[in-house]
Amino acid sequence: MTAARLVATLGGVGLLRPGPGTWGSALVLPLVLLGPLPCLVLAALVTLAGFWAAPRVLKADEDPGWFVADEGAGMLLALAALPAPSWIGVALAFVTFRALDIAKPWPVSWADRQTGALGVMLDDLVAGAIAAGALLALQLLWPGALG
Repeated sequence: MTAARLVATLGGVGLLRPGPGTWGSALVLPLVLLGPLPCLVLAALVTLAGFWAAPRVLKADEDPGWFVADEGAGMLLALAALPAPSWIGVALAFVTFRALDIAKPWPVSWADRQTGALGVMLDDLVAGAIAAGALLALQLLWPGALG
């Protein structure tokens, strides 16, 4: 397996069935233990790696299920919104991110329609940012709600 394919599949996790995007999102969940700033830095690194890998492994306007670097980056963005790890916070981040990624409401759907590596990566980054915003809003409205 090439380096680009390893990045794209997050070490092969994207080849798991069913639901490779869910597996890719779940893979990064333990990283919440590192804290918000490391999750944000890792989200940026996975994003850069995904943008590097995409043109090397994908055909034009292709977004196959096995490409899960985008899910890892988006999930890390959502996890970065948690002030401290808790099972409630991680579960809410995971469910919110996956729901947005699967349902693709606007602006996630707009991002998904972009072409090339931008479209592959951007929809999950937008979903992760929206999930993070929702988690931050929940914390403001209901302090202590996330554990």
